Amino acid sequence: MPATLSPLQSMRHALASSLTGTKAVAIEAARNANSNASHNTYLTSFAAESLQRAEQLPDLFPEPQSRPALYGIPISIKDCFDVAGSVTTCGSRFYATLHPIATKNSWVAQRLLDSGALLTGKTHLHQLAYGITGENADYGDCLQPRDAALLTGGSSSGAVASVQEGSALAAIGTDTGGSVRVPAALCGLAGYRSSHGVSRGEERWAGAYHLAQTFDTIGVLFRDLRDAPALADAIFDIAPVPSPTTIRIGFVGEEFLHDCRPEVLDAYKASKTHLAQHGATLVPIDTAFWSDSIEIFSSIQASEAAAIHRGYYQHFEPAIAERLAWGASITESQLDAFRQRLEKFRLQMSALFQHVDLLVAPCAPVSRLLAGHNQSQTRNALLRYTTPASLAGLPAVVLPGEHIGAAFGTGIQLLAAPMQDASLLAFASTL
Repeated sequence: MPATLSPLQSMRHALASSLTGTKAVAIEAARNANSNASHNTYLTSFAAESLQRAEQLPDLFPEPQSRPALYGIPISIKDCFDVAGSVTTCGSRFYATLHPIATKNSWVAQRLLDSGALLTGKTHLHQLAYGITGENADYGDCLQPRDAALLTGGSSSGAVASVQEGSALAAIGTDTGGSVRVPAALCGLAGYRSSHGVSRGEERWAGAYHLAQTFDTIGVLFRDLRDAPALADAIFDIAPVPSPTTIRIGFVGEEFLHDCRPEVLDAYKASKTHLAQHGATLVPIDTAFWSDSIEIFSSIQASEAAAIHRGYYQHFEPAIAERLAWGASITESQLDAFRQRLEKFRLQMSALFQHVDLLVAPCAPVSRLLAGHNQSQTRNALLRYTTPASLAGLPAVVLPGEHIGAAFGTGIQLLAAPMQDASLLAFASTL
């Protein structure tokens, strides 16, 4: 097998050439599951169901040349998406009791199955997907399989752990305010957050639980950016396109990066060199207006989350209950003012894309979150880097730090204008 194949290409090649079989893939995925020190990558395992499906796949798709794109590929799914026959917990033992067993698959779960994937299980998440560290009082904090001293980041904590431990080749997560990008960056993986227009709406959010409708998106975590176009095509019907031949990339300046750890600054510098070597023209941009992003985002998010979980706040972790209570206190007139500021912010972000094709910035100012340490100040520090894209509905990919010779945990985000997912993924796949 050629050494240059990506992980997805390698598994496809092995399955197509009978170097392995779907049953062996399912067994290996189950063997690797929950191998982090906290043993909580998955809140619900589908090991038995996955093995049964693996045995059925050759009969379901008997013609090798016409097998779907994700045939036999093990993929995990965040536990805020329904999978028929299981309860969706949203990372809360209260909801694990309250919610009924799902009778239908969510849109994204059905897409995966129709594409031939093996669903390995439903993964750990920060409670209600309302946090960015991967801590969870009900199900335990999610520790990185690679290093038990480190949290995964969140809220797509089990999703990133499943790829890092090798129980899934790719993982479905959500990204409202950074919940795919931050775990990907901190865990040395690639990630893709889709545009609002790609993954929002009644059809594509069917069978899924919202945190904040204005900002929620579906995303994917995986190992290698070369796999990004194929995964996006299989899941979202985003047809691959050629990589742009000329590209202008706006970069944030030192005034924005004042709280970055030295290893993150080094990775950011290396990423700009790497991008320039791939033909990009780097252009400085003015991000002064990004200072508004956390207040706008957090207020609208809290208000929408409070409405979704009204009447149940006391059943959740104190920090989350406090955020929900605060969200419920925001008046309609205050919310209208925040939405006006949101529209202004989106116009300003749109103006940036009149001069550049992509934006580049760190995903987080830190490269690690130490397990057992006080993370109460972490949320706002990270959201300052992730919420500008969330407000504007931008697609994003995460370039792992180690892929550019930088320190582990120093992932960099590339952002494109709304609905420019295909060209973003094409360019990222060349990196």
